[in-house]
Amino acid sequence: MFRAPTLQDLLDSKTATAMPSEEIFPSTATRNYFQAIDNMIKVFAIRPGDNMLFLTDPLLDRRIVDAIAGIAQSRGVQPREFMAPTSQILSCPEEAKPLIEKATFVVSTWFCSVKDPLFLKLRRAGQRWVKITFFRDLDLLHTPQARFPVDLVGEIIRATARMYPKDHDFDMTFSCPRGTDLAISFTPDMVKNLLSNNRWRGENTAVSDGSYVHYMPTHGPNLYDKQCFKMAHDGHAKMQGVVFPQWAIGFRKPFTDKVGIEYKDDIVVKVHGKSLDAEILRDMLVGVRAELHELGCGFNPKYPRFKAYPAGSNAPGALHFGTDSDQPSEYMTRTVPKWEEPHVHQDCVAFDMTVKAGKTTMIDNGFLMALRDPQVVAAASQYGDPVELLESFVE
Repeated sequence: MFRAPTLQDLLDSKTATAMPSEEIFPSTATRNYFQAIDNMIKVFAIRPGDNMLFLTDPLLDRRIVDAIAGIAQSRGVQPREFMAPTSQILSCPEEAKPLIEKATFVVSTWFCSVKDPLFLKLRRAGQRWVKITFFRDLDLLHTPQARFPVDLVGEIIRATARMYPKDHDFDMTFSCPRGTDLAISFTPDMVKNLLSNNRWRGENTAVSDGSYVHYMPTHGPNLYDKQCFKMAHDGHAKMQGVVFPQWAIGFRKPFTDKVGIEYKDDIVVKVHGKSLDAEILRDMLVGVRAELHELGCGFNPKYPRFKAYPAGSNAPGALHFGTDSDQPSEYMTRTVPKWEEPHVHQDCVAFDMTVKAGKTTMIDNGFLMALRDPQVVAAASQYGDPVELLESFVE
């Protein structure tokens, strides 16, 4: 008598499957790899005649320097390198300044790259920069985020920029299932300053004079940062409310109990919660003038959706609240001593926020609405199935 298969039979079967094979054949891997290399060459955009400088640290995969230097040498450029003891440095070392001042193109791992006054001055004069926080291992060229079209990342960013109201004041509001309730007040001038950044124009390559871009192009421009005030140290937004992140750098597991970070005009004024995680963050962020340095968002749909290390998730719609304090955290120094960021910094991450700019929903429960913008979908169609490219996330 034939016995009808049971659910347990299906579960026990070694061959039962309803999903395609995960095996990648060598021909496909080769195609993927060269697509990633082409992306990389586009981003670095090395010019013949460049005075090129690497600002590195000892933990960087040396193959990366060799790979980029090989591209440079094919264009007649002989790069130099200045290695600092760590990528965590907060300001430019005096002994490095003469080399940096002569450079026309800089590739850097240093944390201070984005806001050191000398670097800002040199970029205003035309110096081009690529920050490689997310390219510290050459084998990353084999990942989906490496081969995702860099020009398409630009389309996604520009579609997000179009959501900002340009002609009137508005509040950018944040909410989540845990009770996040934060509002940041924007003025037209703040929006104009923020969007003047080349990254908000969707320029993810170092082609233009004065450019500052990331490679890999995953960490997009920030939804809010000091660019709103032209990087003035004393610029502060009107901001009020509590954010309940799901995770933070240096914590092995996501938070199981609610942890709330309360901001008032950029400054952390309180950490809510009774768990050990809350106590650690309280010690890290309260009483040490912890200030919101950046409110970062991801824009590359193929970046691993829930990967928070090293500097916050960069999947579309995932947010990281990057906060800097006046003194290093002992907990972070012990837990992640060789972190690529300094221990005065903390990235608290949320994957399920809803963000509105005035009446416009920018992010809906962690989904970046720009992924369904008609111009983005049309651009994605040039590369393949737009739904697969834009909404088939890497978990």
